[in-house]
Amino acid sequence: MKPNPDILFRMANDIGTFFISETNPDEAARSVLNHIRRYWDPRMRAQIVKQFQMSAAGLDDHVRAAIELLARGES
Repeated sequence: MKPNPDILFRMANDIGTFFISETNPDEAARSVLNHIRRYWDPRMRAQIVKQFQMSAAGLDDHVRAAIELLARGES
Protein backbone atom coordinates (compact mmCIF):
# COMPACT_ATOMS: atom_id res chain seq x y z
CA MET A 1 0.00 0.00 0.00
CA LYS A 2 1.30 3.42 -0.99
CA PRO A 3 1.47 6.10 1.74
CA ASN A 4 -1.14 8.84 1.36
CA PRO A 5 0.63 12.11 0.44
CA ASP A 6 -1.83 14.23 2.45
CA ILE A 7 -1.10 12.16 5.53
CA LEU A 8 2.65 12.44 4.91
CA PHE A 9 2.40 16.23 4.65
CA ARG A 10 0.41 16.32 7.90
CA MET A 11 2.94 14.03 9.61
CA ALA A 12 5.84 16.19 8.38
CA ASN A 13 4.13 19.35 9.63
CA ASP A 14 3.55 17.65 13.00
CA ILE A 15 7.27 16.91 13.19
CA GLY A 16 7.94 20.50 12.18
CA THR A 17 5.76 21.75 15.02
CA PHE A 18 8.07 20.00 17.47
CA PHE A 19 11.15 21.68 15.99
CA ILE A 20 9.65 25.15 15.45
CA SER A 21 11.20 26.26 18.74
CA GLU A 22 14.65 26.17 17.10
CA THR A 23 15.78 29.79 16.94
CA ASN A 24 17.42 29.36 13.55
CA PRO A 25 15.05 28.40 10.69
CA ASP A 26 17.86 26.48 8.96
CA GLU A 27 18.41 24.42 12.11
CA ALA A 28 14.68 23.73 12.33
CA ALA A 29 14.69 22.48 8.72
CA ARG A 30 17.75 20.30 9.39
CA SER A 31 16.13 18.85 12.50
CA VAL A 32 13.00 17.94 10.53
CA LEU A 33 15.17 16.45 7.78
CA ASN A 34 17.18 14.38 10.28
CA HIS A 35 14.01 13.06 11.90
CA ILE A 36 12.50 12.06 8.56
CA ARG A 37 15.72 10.39 7.45
CA ARG A 38 16.08 8.52 10.73
CA TYR A 39 12.52 7.33 11.29
CA TRP A 40 10.64 7.24 8.00
CA ASP A 41 10.58 4.27 5.70
CA PRO A 42 12.33 4.90 2.34
CA ARG A 43 8.98 4.56 0.56
CA MET A 44 7.52 7.31 2.71
CA ARG A 45 10.51 9.57 1.98
CA ALA A 46 10.23 8.90 -1.75
CA GLN A 47 6.49 9.60 -1.72
CA ILE A 48 6.79 12.91 0.12
CA VAL A 49 9.53 14.04 -2.27
CA LYS A 50 7.36 13.08 -5.23
CA GLN A 51 4.40 14.99 -3.82
CA PHE A 52 6.62 17.95 -2.94
CA GLN A 53 7.88 18.12 -6.52
CA MET A 54 4.29 18.37 -7.76
CA SER A 55 3.19 20.89 -5.13
CA ALA A 56 4.51 22.02 -1.78
CA ALA A 57 1.17 23.56 -0.82
CA GLY A 58 0.28 22.73 2.75
CA LEU A 59 3.80 22.41 4.09
CA ASP A 60 5.05 24.81 6.75
CA ASP A 61 8.05 26.90 5.66
CA HIS A 62 10.76 25.05 7.62
CA VAL A 63 9.21 21.69 6.66
CA ARG A 64 9.20 22.74 3.01
CA ALA A 65 12.89 23.60 3.36
CA ALA A 66 13.55 20.17 4.91
CA ILE A 67 11.78 18.31 2.10
CA GLU A 68 13.65 20.40 -0.45
CA LEU A 69 16.93 19.31 1.16
CA LEU A 70 15.70 15.71 1.13
CA ALA A 71 14.80 15.99 -2.55
CA ARG A 72 18.29 17.32 -3.32
CA GLY A 73 19.87 14.46 -1.39
CA GLU A 74 21.53 16.71 1.17
CA SER A 75 22.37 15.53 4.65
